[in-house]
Amino acid sequence: MRRPPSPFAPKRWPLVLLGAVALTALAAWAQDAAQAPPSSYAPVVSKEPFEKTMARMSTAKEQVMKIHMDLLRQRYDLADRPAKGAAMSRGKPVQEGVRVKLPDGVTWDDLAALSPEEVREKGLWPAGLYPLPHPNHPEGGMVFPQAHIDEIKKQTGRDLTRFDLDFDLPDHLLPEFPPAVFLTTRLDLGDVSKGKVITSDNYHELFNGILNPKQIEGLRLLVTPFPQQQFNPTEDRRSARPSLGVTCFDCHVNGHTNATTHLVGDIRPQEFRHRLDTPSLRGVNIQRLFGSQRGLKSVEDFTEFEQRAAYFDGDHVIAAKKGINILDRGSQVHFMSEFMALMDFPPAPKLNIMGKLDPRKASRQELRGQDLFFNKAQCGACHPAPYYTDNLMHNLRTERFYKPRMINGRMASADGPIKTFPLRGIKDSPPYLHDGRLLTLEDTVEFFNLIQELKLTAEEKQALVAFMRAL
Repeated sequence: MRRPPSPFAPKRWPLVLLGAVALTALAAWAQDAAQAPPSSYAPVVSKEPFEKTMARMSTAKEQVMKIHMDLLRQRYDLADRPAKGAAMSRGKPVQEGVRVKLPDGVTWDDLAALSPEEVREKGLWPAGLYPLPHPNHPEGGMVFPQAHIDEIKKQTGRDLTRFDLDFDLPDHLLPEFPPAVFLTTRLDLGDVSKGKVITSDNYHELFNGILNPKQIEGLRLLVTPFPQQQFNPTEDRRSARPSLGVTCFDCHVNGHTNATTHLVGDIRPQEFRHRLDTPSLRGVNIQRLFGSQRGLKSVEDFTEFEQRAAYFDGDHVIAAKKGINILDRGSQVHFMSEFMALMDFPPAPKLNIMGKLDPRKASRQELRGQDLFFNKAQCGACHPAPYYTDNLMHNLRTERFYKPRMINGRMASADGPIKTFPLRGIKDSPPYLHDGRLLTLEDTVEFFNLIQELKLTAEEKQALVAFMRAL
């Protein structure tokens, strides 16, 4: 049986996705690539001029996005349905309700009554609970929400637009933009962002007099663009013009997240690479594992790894071509890490100093949710107070519920061990799970009700959601 070709080979674009103008060139390329042995490396020497690549992918873009958006609509209810009385730190409404669509004639209670083996054999695993593909999984790469693209272009002139892809999830299902910034060292100041996106244009005026010089220099590096796989000066970039690159804060905007997506760099071949939902940097100071699956042991390791490898799909060979940024561990990495360690969780006025609800401030439903969280629902086994993480990794073995299948270029199989993300401030960080497949907290509760075989009632699920919104 022939093994698949290189994970980065352009032949991996399905022909049905491409416009007629590009078919002839692509067919010739595919024929060449089909004869190549499988490889972990991206091709260093491009096989076609940039103008031809851009024309081919620009032509294909509309159909590529249509197929992916059709998949999202089949999987989810994408409507704008804000929850009453629930908002993020700067006021953006939290979306409510289960958004994952069920197979015809099946209820969540029906699924919960079945064993994992029965769900698997009957093919009843909801489409929205399978791993979520990248907007174009065979191609991959960083894709930014339009609001962020517009703001960065307005402030700095950098253009993060890709000519081959757009971001996929609607704005109302994303974190608020721009997010608030809270510092562990200056709690008295509240949100120090002043409602602005922190960039190279304004970081100094916003933080001079609040941070020490090392921290200011660390922040400068976090908002400085460096070359990345899709945004760089080479002919195999995905931006129309040669690019200075991306910044750490292009994904972790204001030290939080804008839900920018990408693919993990540490898995081959391409179809097994996992989509990434950018995690928040809030609370980095209490975390001991970094990277959703890599298990890096310090934020310094993570910072250096991102620049040396993750920016380039884990390929140090292509990084050398595109412009790798090697940071000095003793100064630059240290300065960046010192600033990141100041990023605090948002205030949670209903929690006491132990991270539990104050009965005088919490509602009856929230208190009921807390009891369920630490008892029947077993959430506290991995998410203990006060920060609601055990700083470990766990394998949920989701593959018990379904047979492996290809979904728009993504092979849905085992996820493997995943780090326990902190749940403090969780309402500010949709979508959920490491790949963003769960759009709301209600989706998350339904997912874990099945994964852990909890048999929660509808009232218990609502109480859990209410409790997590208070964290």
